[in-house]
Amino acid sequence: MPLYGGIDLHANNSVIVLLNEQDQVLYQRRLANHLPTILEQLVPYHTDIQGVVVESTYNWYWLVDGLMEADYRVHLANPAAIQQYSGLKHTDDHSDARWLAHLLRLGVLPEGYLYPKAERAVRDVLRKRAHLVRQHTSNVLSLQNIIVRNTGARLSVKQMQELSLAELTKLLPESDQALAVRSGLAVVHTLSQQIKTLEKTVTKHLKDTPAYEQLLTVDGIGSILAQTITLETGDLRRFPAVGN
Repeated sequence: MPLYGGIDLHANNSVIVLLNEQDQVLYQRRLANHLPTILEQLVPYHTDIQGVVVESTYNWYWLVDGLMEADYRVHLANPAAIQQYSGLKHTDDHSDARWLAHLLRLGVLPEGYLYPKAERAVRDVLRKRAHLVRQHTSNVLSLQNIIVRNTGARLSVKQMQELSLAELTKLLPESDQALAVRSGLAVVHTLSQQIKTLEKTVTKHLKDTPAYEQLLTVDGIGSILAQTITLETGDLRRFPAVGN
């Protein structure tokens, strides 16, 4: 008997539903996010399950990988595209899981891209770099604001980093203000070091990657943008045609 699975994944638990061809619920349960427990519950239905849908939430890696390694056909649902069906969707977790399984059974499930496990770690490194860059910018702006509020002078990052203790004390005679700038500069320095480390790691991984090397030949595309396009897009051959 063909069965279709839907899993509504949350931070610490998941609601699992199995439907048959008549949309009848044959299994429905909320389980802790513990892979061995989830796999154990699915074992009796393994041969009948045609596919399992997991919604693309922030924490899907472990569940999707575990299900695939246990030889289930896994579909990653695109939650943004599913919104077009929101008028038919209920609000509780069990209904959400049933809805995912229902869309899979009908063959109209909007699917996301299952990014290869082996390449995710490098992409996460690049995303962490972007996160640290935002923090770096925020700290720099905060320091510039402190200085410009108290002195009227707007210093560049380079100028702030090159300030000696004597120069900083002269610029900001108030000791607490100087302390705020010193602590901020220490954070900026640390962030700069970590950003460079992450950049080197990504560059090393993408070295000799054809897609990355080709992007670098395009005017206006530097190394960071080329890395972002390469790692966020994935294998371009997955797109059937230009424009997809």
